[in-house]
Amino acid sequence: MTEAKGWLAKLTAGLSRSSDKLGANLSGLFGTATLDADRLNAIEEALIASDLGPALAARIVAQLAPEKYPRGIDEAGVRGVVAAEVAKVLAPVARPLDVVAFPRPQVILIVGVNGSGKTTTIAKLAHLFAEQDYAVMLAAGDTFRAAAIEQLKIWGARANVPVIAGEQGGDAAGLAFTALAAARDAGSDVLIIDTAGRLQNKSGLMDELAKMKRVLAKAMPGAPHDVVLVLDATTGQNALSQIEVFREVAGVTGLVMTKLDGTARGGVLVAAAERFGLPIHAVGVGEGMGDLRPFDATEFARALAGAEAGVVR
Repeated sequence: MTEAKGWLAKLTAGLSRSSDKLGANLSGLFGTATLDADRLNAIEEALIASDLGPALAARIVAQLAPEKYPRGIDEAGVRGVVAAEVAKVLAPVARPLDVVAFPRPQVILIVGVNGSGKTTTIAKLAHLFAEQDYAVMLAAGDTFRAAAIEQLKIWGARANVPVIAGEQGGDAAGLAFTALAAARDAGSDVLIIDTAGRLQNKSGLMDELAKMKRVLAKAMPGAPHDVVLVLDATTGQNALSQIEVFREVAGVTGLVMTKLDGTARGGVLVAAAERFGLPIHAVGVGEGMGDLRPFDATEFARALAGAEAGVVR
């Protein structure tokens, strides 16, 4: 099995709970020759219950109008339409994290609530960049928690990339400045900086992130080049409120979604794309170092809808 096919199989398996949820919600809605208004309303409710969001659900139902399917449509047909419409929403936001900064390094600030998988995502992103022969350095900018510093050191060792770290309670902006200087001296292509994720004190977090961004920009015009929010798919619709908050406090430029294999709520990524239009850089469906990959709209749409390959036009 090729690596691409292996990842597609893993993505499909990882999203099986979400596609099964869609199937369960659609169950019993087919079998008659035509799709009358009541049946279309029930399908729309089923799509909303699958976390796809009301706007997309309405568009999908519009595609199922009786004049388009005068002989009716079965569940497989509906899944095909869902996949096609989901792909239309996701295609414009599917954008990998590219290393384009010149001079180097590309500075990537990683934000997200504690427990979202932020630290492991940093290591997996480092692994992705290393696979492309980029030299990567990590910075333990979540100085609020000693556990976060130690965890990043452990994951950095697993990814075989250096980690710049200070003491718990240290100045996060100062640590970011030190890390950028170290990355330049080492000739690193990419510097990925962890940040605190405590939302209980939103104003304090906003001040800290703003200071980090000011210090980085002063040291290197254009930095940070990316501010990436890590979302935990298992939080469902709460992910949308997290995007709202972190857009406000951190100026988020793109998203990564983790733990898609642990939930039936993968449709929330589609709702996020519809509502915010932020680039989606990568998705994760496992704990392994290679279980985070660049986001592909068509692959994701097929896996989420449980549709057969080839149905997305």
